[in-house]
Parts: sequence; structure tokens; C-alpha cells
Amino acid sequence: MSFSLISLSSSSSSTVSRTFPSFFSSETSSPPSSLLTLLRNQSNFSHVASSYRNFGSGSCSFVSSGCSMSAADYVVPRAFSSSFGSEFSSSGRNSDGESSEVRSGENDEQGAETDDEDQVLIVDEEDAGYSNSDLPQRWDVLGLGQAMVDFSGMVDNEFLERLGLEKGTRKVVNHEERGKVLSAMDGCSYKAAAGGSLSNSLVALARLGGQPIAGPALNVALAGSIGSDPLGGFYRSKLRRANVNFLSAPVKDGTTGTVIVLTTSDAQRTMLAYQGTSSRINYDPCLAEAITKTNILVVEGYLFELPDTVRTISKACKEARKNGALVAITASDVSCIERHYDDYWEIMANYADIVFANSEEAKAFCHFSSNESPLSATRYLSHFVPLVSVTDGPKGSYIGVKGEAIYIPPSPCTPVDTCGAGDAYASGILYGILRGVSDLKNMGSIASKVASVVVGQQGTRLRVHDAIGLSESFSVHCRNSTFWS
Repeated sequence: MSFSLISLSSSSSSTVSRTFPSFFSSETSSPPSSLLTLLRNQSNFSHVASSYRNFGSGSCSFVSSGCSMSAADYVVPRAFSSSFGSEFSSSGRNSDGESSEVRSGENDEQGAETDDEDQVLIVDEEDAGYSNSDLPQRWDVLGLGQAMVDFSGMVDNEFLERLGLEKGTRKVVNHEERGKVLSAMDGCSYKAAAGGSLSNSLVALARLGGQPIAGPALNVALAGSIGSDPLGGFYRSKLRRANVNFLSAPVKDGTTGTVIVLTTSDAQRTMLAYQGTSSRINYDPCLAEAITKTNILVVEGYLFELPDTVRTISKACKEARKNGALVAITASDVSCIERHYDDYWEIMANYADIVFANSEEAKAFCHFSSNESPLSATRYLSHFVPLVSVTDGPKGSYIGVKGEAIYIPPSPCTPVDTCGAGDAYASGILYGILRGVSDLKNMGSIASKVASVVVGQQGTRLRVHDAIGLSESFSVHCRNSTFWS
């Protein structure tokens, strides 16, 4: 079987009514200008509510797939503003905007940025705010996600056992629980970054597309919720320096959320999230306006956990589709899917053009058992969503279109920290779409290579010099092959 997108013809039958338009047929006379152009024409798709309901019932069969299945006191940074409470000593930019500093134990994980060299997390007036005249007229990608400051460090198994933490899990914690963990980390080596799963993808995308090597520089933005505290200013400033514009205004007297990422020597990470202000995102005029001039809207799955935020997601996706944008959804976490299964599928069945998931998340969407293969889950999901991206750790990944799935082998690397691997992979897929890649095998190879670079380092962010090297290598591949349209 050829792995060109065009060759995935209508030969694969499906019992659902959502079908690909004729330009996906192998009879197409000329190659598409880009995958972005193809997927943008989703107005030709029909969505039937019964298809979603039947899917959610837990069992069905597809002939084309060839299978039948059942479906606190914060000690480490000692110089944050007192606006965080007793856990921080006052030394940051306060709510009145007075200049001061926020110090961390080490450089943050951005690595090659000049603003990290002095080990001081500074909220720069120049970065903290800018007028609409400074913004691009159109966004290539707009993310809607949680704005969280990450504090990541290396710990051993005994550390996790001592605090009663289950390795490899993600847990939402309250103020006291966060303080307990960070008190235990006093004196440990850690890094601070403007984090969040989606922001990792957007920073990687902005860095890959920051050099006009294979096309114009990409315009990337994020909308979410931050507080009017020093961490909120730090978050906006760091994203701005990574060429990702944070569009949402800070919430007055709000506290910016944090995520503690504890990584053990086997590259497994345990995540503790304190949501703060990020626990609620409203559909405000700023977000509404940004969506009208966006090519791809990416919604972070963690948002389904937040009170009433599914309404914001629904409005945003509806407006995006109305204005011709693609809609991508990240699965984010198995537990999120299990708790908000119907909400996920309501959005995916009606709006999603792209879904990003790992193998366990994909199986959770399908109500498959853990014994089922990620290949089967990818095929299954692709009957409902035009483009499905499923990662399977060191085993590789899959890309699914219309009941078919192709295998993408992993790029060789020595794993150091698996945190952020899926985020990096998603950035590679988005980069391929925006750069006009029409061959799914090559698109997956790009994504796999980006992910391997991030897995081979400590930290979740694609570093600047690595991004430049990757984009240059992709450009060389472009000149020596025909997969770029």
C-alpha cells in the first residue's frame, strides 16, 4: 500500500456517515497543494449524532479494520511575591507592577535562550504587554490550554515512596499538598519554565517555524488563564521570548497555576498540578477575535477537567470551523478521558479534524481493553476524525486516515526524560501540515524525529539550536524529495 495521503481512497468501508470528500480519492488527478488545504474543507463532512452514540455504547465492528472489538509551603524558589501567601517571600514583581525579580534554583529548561543565562526569572516590561498593532494579522496556530508554570526536578524512588506518590501518575493537588512536596524538594536541583502540555507543543512549533527555511516564519499564540502575580508575568514573558504570544489578559488578584514534574532515573515522571487561576477559562472577546483569524485551533484535553470550560471549548471550536480553521484536540490523559468521555466525544464528533493521543488514551477513546493494539485503536478512531495521531512510546507511532493506519518507526535516541515526548510529536505533525507535507509517512517521520530529540534531553522543551538543526534537515529533505507540495 502506498502511504501517500491521496492513495488512501474510498475503498475502506465505514458504517458511519462521516466520509471523506472526493479529493481524497486515488483518482485525484493532481496532488494537493497541502494537507492543510485538504483538511480545511471539512464542511463536506456530515456529522450524525447517532454515530457518536453508537460508538460510545462500547461495542461495534468494522470490516475495513479487519477486527471486532469491545469498545502548601513552597521552599525551593525562596523569592516569589508574598501574593502567593506564606509560602513565598516577597521579591517579585507585585500586583502594582513594581520591578523586581523572581529567582529559581537553576536555569529553566529552555536551554539555549539568552534570557536563561543569568539564572534569574525576570518579568520584563517589554515582554509583559504589547498592543494589538504588534500582533500578526493572522495566526498559523492558536492554542487554548492551561497556563501553568512548571517546576521539574530529578528524584529517586524513595522520594516518591516517602511522600506516598505513585510513580508515573498525574494528580491535582491543593495548596497544602503542593507545599508538602516542595518542602521535601528543598535543596534539590530543579528547573522552572512556562509549562503546560500544549505550551510545550507551541514553543517547539514556533522554534521549528521560526526560521524561514522551508517557508515563512510561523505565527503561534496561546490563550488561557494566568493570574496578576509574578508567576503570571513570568509565564507571559517566557512564552513571548519563545515567539509564542500569550493573548489573554491576567486575572486580577488571581494566582497562576503550577505543575511539579518529578522524574526518576528510569525516565518516568510523576506530575502534581495546582490549578489556581487556570482552573477556569472564559470565552472572552479577545479569544473570540483571535479565533476568527486562525488557521489551526488546538484545544488541550486537560481543559475538560475544568468547571464549565466545555462550554468555552464548544464555542471556540464552533467559531473556528465557521471561519474555516482546522480544529485539533489533544487527549492529554487517560483519567481525563474516563471522567469526561461524553464531553470529549461531543467535541470530537462535531468539530475535530485532528486528534493527538498516546496508545492508552486512544484505547480509552475506543473503550478498548489494554490488550488491544494501538494500530486497531488508530484505525477505529480514524473513522470518526479525519486525521488521528497515536504515539506508542519507544515502539513508534501511527497516523490514521479513514480507517487506515500507517506505522511510523521511532527515531533512534537514548532516553533521558520522556516528559514532553507526545507534546513534541504533536508539534512535528502541526509543522508538517503547515509546511505542506502531503505524505503521511514523511510527516510522521518529522514528528518522530522532533520527539526523539526532546526525549534525549532533560526537560520538556525543544531547544533553540536543536530546532534550527531539525528545520534545516527537513529543508534539505524537502529539496531532495517530492513530499513537500
